[in-house]
Amino acid sequence: MSHEDATHGPAPMGRVDAEPMHRAVDALAAALHEYVGTAVGVRAEFGAAEADEDPRVLALESRVGHLNAALFDVLHGALGMHPDLTSSVWEPEDGAEPDAVDEPTPEDTEAFYLGFVVSAREGGDASLDGVIDLLDAAGESVATALTDGGYDIAEWAASRGEAPGFGFYEEDDE
Repeated sequence: MSHEDATHGPAPMGRVDAEPMHRAVDALAAALHEYVGTAVGVRAEFGAAEADEDPRVLALESRVGHLNAALFDVLHGALGMHPDLTSSVWEPEDGAEPDAVDEPTPEDTEAFYLGFVVSAREGGDASLDGVIDLLDAAGESVATALTDGGYDIAEWAASRGEAPGFGFYEEDDE
C-alpha cells in the first residue's frame, strides 16, 4: 500500500466500512480465548517452563501474532493508521511512586547489541518462536546486572529480525 493515497492523507476520511476491522478483532479475540483455555489445560499437566514451550501453546502464540498482524494490516489499509496494539504497559501499584530516572543525554549514551543467528535443530521439538522469550528473559537479567553495576539503562529491547531501533540514539550510516 502506498503511503501517498487518500487513506494516508491529511484530510479526514468519509464513510469507512468498519466490518472488516471488527471481523479481524473477533478472530483475534477468539484465538485469545482459545489460548487461555489451552494454557490453563497445559499448565494443569506441566510445570511453567514446560508449559511455555508446549507445542500447543507455541502454535497458538504464533496464531495470535499472525492475527494481530492481520488486525494491524486491516486498520492500516482502511484508515492509514499505524496502531501500536501489542505494547505491554504496567502502571505503578496504587500509592507507589514511579521510579524517577534521570534520562541520560545522547552525548553520554551509546547503544550496544548482542546478536544471534538461530535455527531449530532438525528433528528437535524447539521452535524459533520460543527464542524471543529466552532473549527477553536474558535481557532482563542483563539489564538488572548493568543497573546493579552502576549503569543507567535508558531502554532495552529484544527483537527478531534486526537490531531494535532506539528513539534517543541514531546510528551513523558510515
